[in-house]
Amino acid sequence: MRIMVIGSGGREHTLLWKIKNDNSETKLFAVPGNGGTHDIAECIPAKTVQPEYIADMAIKNNISLTVVGPEVPLAEGISDVFQQKELKIFGPIRKAAKLEASKSFAKEFMKQNKIPTANFEIADSYDGGIQILERRVFPCVIKYDGLAAGKGVLVANDFDEAIDFLEKIYRDKIFGDKNNKIIIEDCLEGREMSYLIFTDTVDFIPMVPAKDYKRVFDNDEGPNTGGMGCYSPPSLFNQELEELIQKNVVVPTIKGLQKENIDYRGVLYFGLMLTQKGPYVLEYNVRFGDPETQVILPRMESNLVEIMEAVTEQSLKQCSIRWSNKKSLCVILASAGYPGKYEVGKEIKGLEKIKDLDVIIFHAGTTRENGKTLTAGGRVLAVTATANTFTEARDKVYKAIDIIDFEGKHYRKDIGLE
Repeated sequence: MRIMVIGSGGREHTLLWKIKNDNSETKLFAVPGNGGTHDIAECIPAKTVQPEYIADMAIKNNISLTVVGPEVPLAEGISDVFQQKELKIFGPIRKAAKLEASKSFAKEFMKQNKIPTANFEIADSYDGGIQILERRVFPCVIKYDGLAAGKGVLVANDFDEAIDFLEKIYRDKIFGDKNNKIIIEDCLEGREMSYLIFTDTVDFIPMVPAKDYKRVFDNDEGPNTGGMGCYSPPSLFNQELEELIQKNVVVPTIKGLQKENIDYRGVLYFGLMLTQKGPYVLEYNVRFGDPETQVILPRMESNLVEIMEAVTEQSLKQCSIRWSNKKSLCVILASAGYPGKYEVGKEIKGLEKIKDLDVIIFHAGTTRENGKTLTAGGRVLAVTATANTFTEARDKVYKAIDIIDFEGKHYRKDIGLE
């Protein structure tokens, strides 16, 4: 079998790692991959990830299954193109990907299908945003409508902070000028949790849940990032909560997709806020989370490829998944300055010294040049460990982090402490 994974981050390295562990004889391709995927896959440099180009690459390399990691190719319709060419792909079509590509679409979908979410209003201009903010109670949440790599959300504590974010969106155009919509919504109180499922539109199978840390600094301070660490399972998770999530959130979402004739085959991620009134949906993502994948897949004992193929063939009902009872924890090593400006090209040292430690290193923003591993992005490495207790997992991870070094290395020291 020949499998191609699209993407270059820690999520994609984790997917390749899991697939290789389950299917040692499988030939793997990474497009474009990173400095760590070279060890297990043939990395194919890609000047573009346009759907037609990737589909032609799949045909050229006789690929059996293509797995899409990031959201952008899905939003651009890569699965539509593959299906038209009768190529097998794991990931939802463009219409389904709007659940992440457009937050206003997602919020209206939730409203229509009575899925618990924060009260919201939509604006499509700077002046329209000001008018909404003038009648809002603070804190409130402002979300850029389109894709923003996890950086398009602000919890505004006061009017001035909110105005500053609007100016960055509409005047500085930090997210470009193709989409002028923003969502302004109530600020929910509670604890966040990531809940992911496999679904083929007809049925679904849940994954083990995870807790992500989005803020860049300890104690949840600083700007939002793509994720600075994660652990699984969250301490407050239990069977009663899972039943509530499935009843009030997952099942209505699946029924809503069916009602609107949206063919959804892939992973559906629910970003939840666990409030006193129950679980509320903060956002949908239409793919594996990052860094949630780095703690979820190490706990998966079933064959991932078999599950993904069942999703593409709409035969998920015949499947089940076995999960380890162990705890899993991941800490992200980032470049200094992330999620703002940062430098790349810094040599990463110490990786060879941790090979005997019971940790897994998933590369994200890395590259290899002249035999050296260099930084090439904001989030550089994910250090993951599984153990019988979170204390043991944390000790393993932070022991490895002390050995790994590169100029400007930044990481949170409080992952898994809550």
